Amino acid sequence: MITTIGGILARMSMTKRLRDLLARPQPLMAPGAADALTARLIARQGFEAIYMTGAGTSAVRLGMPDVGLLTMGEMVDNAQRIAEASQLPLVADADTGYGGPINVQRTVRAYERAGVAGIHIEDQQWPKRCGHLAGKSLIPVEEMAAKIRAGLDARHDPNFVLIARTDALAVEGFERAMERCKRYEEAGADMIFLEAPSKMEHLAAIPKAFRKPTLYNMASSGKTPFLPIDEIGRLGFKLVIYPNFALLSAITAITKTLGELKRTGSIAEVAKNIASFQEFFDLVGMREVQEAEAKYGVDEKARVRY
Repeated sequence: MITTIGGILARMSMTKRLRDLLARPQPLMAPGAADALTARLIARQGFEAIYMTGAGTSAVRLGMPDVGLLTMGEMVDNAQRIAEASQLPLVADADTGYGGPINVQRTVRAYERAGVAGIHIEDQQWPKRCGHLAGKSLIPVEEMAAKIRAGLDARHDPNFVLIARTDALAVEGFERAMERCKRYEEAGADMIFLEAPSKMEHLAAIPKAFRKPTLYNMASSGKTPFLPIDEIGRLGFKLVIYPNFALLSAITAITKTLGELKRTGSIAEVAKNIASFQEFFDLVGMREVQEAEAKYGVDEKARVRY
C-alpha cells in the first residue's frame, strides 16, 4: 500500500509521462482496456499508454450496451483498477462529465484521485450513446464550453489532460462539428476529439485546424478508416485510441472455447492452444506476490507457490 504522499506523486508522474509522450513527433498509441487483466496484457506488449473504453466497460461490468447506464463512480472504479494494473498513463472515457459544470468538477477530481492521466468529456445530452451509434443529441455549445472551463479549474495537477469531444458530426454535419471544436479549444481544452469522421478529406483537415493536439479514435465500427499508425501521424494526429479490439478478440476466443466444450464435452483439445495455468498466474503478478512474501517474512510453508 502506498502512502498518500507517494500516491499523489505517482499520479502526477503519470500525467507528466502522458504530456511527454504527446509532445513527441510521432503519434501515441493507446490500446483500449475494459478490465485490469487486459491492462496487464497491454503493458506486457510494451505499449506506452492505455485507454479505458466506455463501451467496453459497460459490456464487461453490466453486459449491456453503451447507452448511458454506468455511473461516474462505476467508471472511476474501473479506471483506477486499470491504472493500477497497467502502471501506464491512462486516458479514460468520462462520458458527459455526468452533469453540469459542478458535476464535471467532481468528475475530474475523482478521476485524478484514481490515478488517471487524462479524460475526455463529450457534448451529448444524457443519456448518452456510444459515439458510433445513431440517436445522439447535443447540448448547446455554450454549456459544453462552461463544462470544459469548470473541469480545468477543478484540476489539482495542471498536467492532467482534459480532452473535449464532440459528437456533432453525425447530428449537425462536419462544418458545425469543427465550429464546436474551435469553441472548445478557445475554452481551454488540452486536446480535441471530433468523433467518427469517415472521409479522408475530413481527417486531413482536423489536425490542421487546431493549435491543440487532436485524437484519432480507431473504433471497431469501421466508420473511421482503419489507417496504419504512420499514416495517422502524417495526417497530424497526436493520440490514437483503439477502444475495443482486445475485447472483441476475447469474444471470438471465448466463444470458440465454449463452443468446443459444448460440442465435445471435453476441454482437452482447447487446452493445447490457450494460456497455461502458470502463464495465467504469472500474468496477474504471482512472482511479485512471492517476492513480497519472502521480503516480509511470511513463513516459508505458508508462502504461495505452484
